[in-house]
Amino acid sequence: MSLKLISIHKSYKEPSGENLPVLDVPEFELKTGEQAALVGSSGGGKTTLLNIISGITTPDSGQVLIDNVEITRLPEAARDRFRAERIGFVYQTFNLLPAFSAFENVLLGMSFARGRADRKHAKELLEKVGLGHRLSHRPGQLSVGEQQRVSIARALANRPSLMLADEPTASVDPANQDKILDLIQSMCREHNVSLLLVTHAPEIAQRFDRVVQLAEFNQVLQKT
Repeated sequence: MSLKLISIHKSYKEPSGENLPVLDVPEFELKTGEQAALVGSSGGGKTTLLNIISGITTPDSGQVLIDNVEITRLPEAARDRFRAERIGFVYQTFNLLPAFSAFENVLLGMSFARGRADRKHAKELLEKVGLGHRLSHRPGQLSVGEQQRVSIARALANRPSLMLADEPTASVDPANQDKILDLIQSMCREHNVSLLLVTHAPEIAQRFDRVVQLAEFNQVLQKT
């Protein structure tokens, strides 16, 4: 998987009606199998950038190329399918469905992409993240660290080529922080998944060979 951003611009309307520029990214690239930490302060546009890369949000202008597919040109339904099949997303708030078990949460992630679920693969993933004994437990019956591990298994369920992680340890206690990061990085290496992890914490960024400061390539931040 290769990711390339070209001339990405994004603004939001303020209550006054004026445009508030958030992103002005001339170019950014992530190579196949590469792992990078994207560092920036709160409100700097990190989450907006991840949402644009994943196709959740469309830029005002510019190109997002994933596996040489320009997803900005795809209709919304095709973008949603592309995201479900090719991109794994680990959220800081987990986004698990509370009425479903850990096993069912992973299976649902599969069915959204291909319409069918690989039960054996779902079980194997949960076993790899250390939850083989918690398959039938719902999120409310799991610790915070266990919930994040379920979300990692779900993000890998469709064998994505790109993993996006938005402050994945923000809701996890310090004792489990390293375990979660070890898990994300090792699982991505094992499956040759490219990883872009957003953080504001230097101690997390230093675990990565490549650290990218958002202010270095988001020209909006250079003008403020």
